[in-house]
Amino acid sequence: MQKPSIPKGTRDFSPLEMAKRNYIFNTIKEAFLLYGFQQIETPAMENYSTLMGKYGEEGDKLLFKVLNSGDFLKSVTDEQLIGRNCAQLTSSLCEKGLRYDLTVPFARYVVQHRNEIQFPFKRYQIQPVWRADRPQKGRYREFYQCDADVVGSDSLVNEIELVSLIDYVFAKFGINICIKLNNRKVLTGIAEIIGEADKIIDITVAIDKIDKIGIDNVNQELSEKGISDEAIATLQPLLQLSGSNTDKLATLRSLLEKSATGMKGVDELEYVLSHADSLGMKANVELDVSLARGLNYYTGTILEVKACDVQIGSITGGGRYDNLTGVFGMEGVSGVGISFGADRIFDVLNTLDLYPAGTCVSTKILFLNLGENEASESLRTILALRSKGFSAELYPDCSKMKKQMAYADAKQIPYVGIIGESELSEKVITLKNMATGEQCKVTAEEIADRLS
Repeated sequence: MQKPSIPKGTRDFSPLEMAKRNYIFNTIKEAFLLYGFQQIETPAMENYSTLMGKYGEEGDKLLFKVLNSGDFLKSVTDEQLIGRNCAQLTSSLCEKGLRYDLTVPFARYVVQHRNEIQFPFKRYQIQPVWRADRPQKGRYREFYQCDADVVGSDSLVNEIELVSLIDYVFAKFGINICIKLNNRKVLTGIAEIIGEADKIIDITVAIDKIDKIGIDNVNQELSEKGISDEAIATLQPLLQLSGSNTDKLATLRSLLEKSATGMKGVDELEYVLSHADSLGMKANVELDVSLARGLNYYTGTILEVKACDVQIGSITGGGRYDNLTGVFGMEGVSGVGISFGADRIFDVLNTLDLYPAGTCVSTKILFLNLGENEASESLRTILALRSKGFSAELYPDCSKMKKQMAYADAKQIPYVGIIGESELSEKVITLKNMATGEQCKVTAEEIADRLS
């Protein structure tokens, strides 16, 4: 008989792993609520027409399609099947697809519910997404995104609040981070002053790889895209800016003075950086002109978060976009958002062992099952403890004590409660600390205080 398995690029999570993941999700959720964001959820499936054409040619190839229910071949002709035109067949066979990210469903939600939404609308969403990608280390076909967005407001206060939110979350996790900031208007200004304004996408895609492939390979890629040697030479001092954020801003002002768009980007950066600095954040907030981020719908501030003590890709990213809902016919809704990379945060916390004590403990106390009367008394005590917020359970079978203790050990339960014949007659409970091995006798009224 074949051993059961799961699809490549998906994962099972054990109780221990889920305890750690829930710690991450709960910490992020608590921060979202603290900063005034409201939760929404959208379906795992969207109409195929909602998703198609929103992620570029490469992104569209990674959409998981869902076959129509019932006889999904009924609207397909023999000629179409023989022709094997994949795009044409897909539109006939599949009316739905699994969501690729949370942003496009959010845009659809805003347009569909525009008359019910109070703008500016601050929403958060923590849900899985699916991509038909080639599975590899750190890249999965099913993974969670934790997004927060503010739409319907142009104010840079939103950017400052999101930077503050990021700082708050990672301070809670105990992860040292660097928040890298840039502005797409600065990148547009750079493309203008080097005389390659029409190649802004090629330029940003290339320089976004500078950390991964180095400046020489970036220059080679720019050359291959048709950027002139003179333009590449002009670009070099901008890619190697150094000094404090104030120094970098001054250099940018000097280099971009002939680009109105570029200067507006510098003004916006200065506003966000100065306010972030005045809030006294724990994180290092750094202006990084090489930061471009791959998504071309960003129009203003762009940000990325790096872990300082672990070699890993960005663990949070986001930015400002001016027309989120335009693809659905609702023009001019500006927004700014961030997405926490829960899976990479999970890896960082595991590497640095930063989970608080007790994160993985599901049950505070296990009561041993030593007989019918003893179990009945244990259940009454358990109900009283649960009413006070303590997680407690009774071992279901009257097995050997060694087996029951092994169960408590395996589940990392910190306390064991024992009610045997002598405890019944004395109206007490023997409480055992599993870490120290110490035992003491307490009354039902005292046990909650001892567990605290």
